[in-house]
Amino acid sequence: MITLNYIERKDVGDSTSLRETGYIPAVFYGKKQATTSVAVKTSEFIKTWKQAGESSVVSLSGSLGKIDVLIHDVDVHPVSEMPRHADFYVFEKGKKIEVSIPLIFVGVSPAVKDLGGNLVKVMHEVNIEASPENLPHDISIDISSLVDFDSQILASDLVLPNGVTLVDSSEDVVVSVSAPKAEEVDEPVAAPDLSTIEVAKKGKKEDEEGASAE
Repeated sequence: MITLNYIERKDVGDSTSLRETGYIPAVFYGKKQATTSVAVKTSEFIKTWKQAGESSVVSLSGSLGKIDVLIHDVDVHPVSEMPRHADFYVFEKGKKIEVSIPLIFVGVSPAVKDLGGNLVKVMHEVNIEASPENLPHDISIDISSLVDFDSQILASDLVLPNGVTLVDSSEDVVVSVSAPKAEEVDEPVAAPDLSTIEVAKKGKKEDEEGASAE
């Protein structure tokens, strides 16, 4: 299990002071767990976040003991994308939980490779229910079955690990292939009729000469 160390936040100053010392503020809470303010090292949290995502169990270790949690929400800086705050959810042991699991698309679609179609990823994550110890980090989808523009993969086609139940509708479309858009061809511009231009010029010249004579 992934372990992340924490310290209690009540005696370590405000959020700005925390970040200046390499920590970010965080909280953990649950249905039977009061909201508790803590802090974790930024570098260690980033490593844990990349490894666990929001679907793998993380063991918080600190002065209040070890607490099994899921990373529930992360606030990131809009420019640097560095984490600024983290929420950890303390789940009830022995009970199943619902989480969103990212989808990973693998393989090659003949409809894309050979027919020039466009892969349309309708869903990027799927909602499942499972015991915390059975939660997968992600779910892979083989798109090699998409052989033409009528092919599609439904949520019911997903191969789920043992102990994992689909929460979304089994009829939801996960991925499909659309036909390539026809290229727009510019209409050729007709060449001007030179004879018409010459006649127009001649008529104008005669009018000017007539006006001069008058």
